[in-house]
Amino acid sequence: MEDKKIYEVIRILQDKVQEWDFSTTLEITEKTPDPFKVLISCILSARTKDEVTRKATENLFSVAHTPEKMAELSEEKIQELIYPVGFYKNKAKNIKKVCNILVNKYKGKVPSKLDELLLLPGVGRKTANLVLTIGFDKPGICVDTHVHRITNRWGYVKTKTPEETEFALRKKLPRKYWIKINTLLVRFGQRICQPLSPFCSKCPVENFCEKIGVVKSR
Repeated sequence: MEDKKIYEVIRILQDKVQEWDFSTTLEITEKTPDPFKVLISCILSARTKDEVTRKATENLFSVAHTPEKMAELSEEKIQELIYPVGFYKNKAKNIKKVCNILVNKYKGKVPSKLDELLLLPGVGRKTANLVLTIGFDKPGICVDTHVHRITNRWGYVKTKTPEETEFALRKKLPRKYWIKINTLLVRFGQRICQPLSPFCSKCPVENFCEKIGVVKSR
């Protein structure tokens, strides 16, 4: 894909996704962009279906919705509230540690710098960027499997890992698209540009796509 085509591709997708009905964990956090809730929701969402994550976050936040309150919970209680998210025991341990750090080091506030967020237990670049973009409305590019797969499939970037994709996009993706690219491509990836056998016949941007790595499509 030619670099200049990204403007048209994003415009088309922005119009099209309005027709698709989705309710993801990310979408819920966007409605109430509390940095702490975004952080905890993202930690819980790793390797977990959206509906399971959504229920877990609701359970947890109904009991404790601030770092101070959550730090008071035992690790066992957090496990109970977030079960059955994937790796719930390890996530409960990390959430407990994160809340203690926020209370003791940051006076109950989530740090707004990428380097500081990455030092928190259980926080990788995807989560850190989501906290920055959704929680603080700061520039950042959240690259998950959808963003990584689709931008490579388009031929817009040529990378091997999500982290490489993030840095590649930081160099060439227009800054005005940084925050919205994740939400846009998650919806697009779930509905049309799926990992195996994507719906190319229904794709609104098929003419722009180089279909790199696509062996079978519908």
